[in-house]
Amino acid sequence: MYGLSVRWSLERADADVAQQLRDYVGETSLARFTDRPGLCFKTWRMVPAEWFEGTYVFATGADREAFLAEFRPGAPTAPGSQIIGSPPVTYEEFEVVAVAEGRERFRTGRGPGG
Repeated sequence: MYGLSVRWSLERADADVAQQLRDYVGETSLARFTDRPGLCFKTWRMVPAEWFEGTYVFATGADREAFLAEFRPGAPTAPGSQIIGSPPVTYEEFEVVAVAEGRERFRTGRGPGG
């Protein structure tokens, strides 16, 4: 599997940006990525006042490259960038060595702050 993380800095973002991001992900972005061809899963991660990140795992390298080719040119005006007030600061491609599903099973949907 082929991973990608896209990270935004929240250090200079408005104080209410964390809740705005939770709302956007839960109301819009989650549905946009559910059942997306080539995507195994996406996780949205955040440390409020520090960073916000989309972590993607794709079935193939070609799926990841196609997503990057589509996403990267529009990233500065993407909804997350507009909410945060700045474009992503890092893109990191990585290899997913393995994924284990625990006894509690993989859950989809909003997290504790959503």
